[in-house]
Amino acid sequence: MKIHVCVSCEGFPLTIQIASGKTHDRQHFVEVMESIKVKTTGKPRTRPLEVLADSAYDDRQIRKYLRQRAIKSNIPVNIRNQKNPKRGRPTRFEYDSYRKRGTIERFFAWLKMGFRRITSRYERLNVVFKGLLDIACFMLCWKKIQETF
Repeated sequence: MKIHVCVSCEGFPLTIQIASGKTHDRQHFVEVMESIKVKTTGKPRTRPLEVLADSAYDDRQIRKYLRQRAIKSNIPVNIRNQKNPKRGRPTRFEYDSYRKRGTIERFFAWLKMGFRRITSRYERLNVVFKGLLDIACFMLCWKKIQETF
């Protein structure tokens, strides 16, 4: 099983999904992006301003999807895609804002260090595993909020 998470720059999870381990991560990118809903005073926010992703998500369809939704993409070019160089305008990549991507790595580290049951995945049912992920994310968010006060 793979865990697909979209995290804010502060480290709060915006959406969590699980999928089989056989599929590539970029096949679930659109699905994860469509499930983002941040409650605000008015209409819920469904689009981030910018997406920071690693080079596994360097794909024409992903970049086109983000462009259609008016979301900035900050994805480095994958070296494996250099065999067939892309024509046209070079892709956008800003190293300074890409450094913020460490929050997703820290999120997974907190998740796997604090909750060993999620790391070893003892549960057979996906519903139970997803429930444990939700509880773990709630506890991580609660801890972050408590640290600020």
